[in-house]
Amino acid sequence: MLAMVFETFGGPEVLHQAQVPAPEPGPGQVRVRVEAAAVNGWDTKLRAAPIPGMRPPAFPVVPGLEVAGVVDTLGEGVTGVVPGDRVVGFAASGGYAELALTAVFATVPDGLAATDAVTLPVAAEAAERVLRRLDVRPGETLLVHGASGSVGELATQLAVRRGARVVGTASADNQGRVAALGATPTTYGDGLVARVQALAPAGVDAVLDTTGAGVLPDSIMLRGGTDRIVTIADDSAAGLGVEFSSRSEQDADELADVVAALARGDLTTTVAAVLPLADAPRAHALVESGHPGGKVVLVP
Repeated sequence: MLAMVFETFGGPEVLHQAQVPAPEPGPGQVRVRVEAAAVNGWDTKLRAAPIPGMRPPAFPVVPGLEVAGVVDTLGEGVTGVVPGDRVVGFAASGGYAELALTAVFATVPDGLAATDAVTLPVAAEAAERVLRRLDVRPGETLLVHGASGSVGELATQLAVRRGARVVGTASADNQGRVAALGATPTTYGDGLVARVQALAPAGVDAVLDTTGAGVLPDSIMLRGGTDRIVTIADDSAAGLGVEFSSRSEQDADELADVVAALARGDLTTTVAAVLPLADAPRAHALVESGHPGGKVVLVP
């Protein structure tokens, strides 16, 4: 099968097309003919350099954490789907390929495009996980740093659905997008503490940082301590006494709920670009720019 691979660490240019063996599903897995694969920051980190504490990958590497497509083969013990069903899930083999495996997946309702469905697995898992860690409750105020990003926009909407009030930071150009999510928008940068205090004079009950942009000291000031602050992006968290959450808690039922909500129009996600699989280097460059404007999706 055709896939995008890298055989050495480096910039986006090390990604190239290659013929690789098709993966075979193991117990509990399905193989899908890929209709869309999402590009995540993790993909770019994996490609760029060895990751400290992680065993070096076996080259060639096919990146890709999220796939949507049509089931073509079932592994042992799989129930609930048959070949021909459309699914979206976490890739158990690299997603930048014509065929990929998944063991944690949900069916895709008719009318929901694969390029939209594939925006959900990683971002929704992170958003749901952190909201659980923060124990966000109705009537509370949640500050979301990076509310216009892939995780931030879902966390914002899910918190609003829980009955919380959300103050969301974003660039000046994205203030309207954040407001449309149901949040009170504000810009990041100098003066953030004063702006948030003016918008939430009773204080903020919890803080989610999706940016890793050095906002934890301001967050601690706004909270009056380190309690109920979680970051998914700032490596300085431990030194500040703030929780860093990175361990994925993949759940097929939870994924099915957000997929159904997206199909109903109860949730929205933003697709910044849909590119051919061969344009994976360009896709990585967009993600590494830090401001892709939404999810970048590859289609074989």
